[in-house]
Amino acid sequence: MTSTKIIFFYLFIVNVWSFLLMRIDKKRSKQRRKRRIRERTLLGLSICGGGLGTWVAMRVFHHKTKHLSFQALAPLSTLVWTVFILYLMYRGVMR
Repeated sequence: MTSTKIIFFYLFIVNVWSFLLMRIDKKRSKQRRKRRIRERTLLGLSICGGGLGTWVAMRVFHHKTKHLSFQALAPLSTLVWTVFILYLMYRGVMR
């Protein structure tokens, strides 16, 4: 498996996981009795490459949209990961 496939597979999994955890947390927020997912877990996944999944989930489920940390960090981490991948492609690391 090439490094490109590994990186894109990793980012796909992390983004899907971020999206699903945001969905689960939204459902739990409506049920009130269920244990919620910590914000630092959701933000941590966003930083680790799941920014796009978090960002899309915020729009789809209208969840965490009033939190400044999510409003700033999800798009910022998506941008940072995009720049990182473009840099690797420019340097010839990813083919």
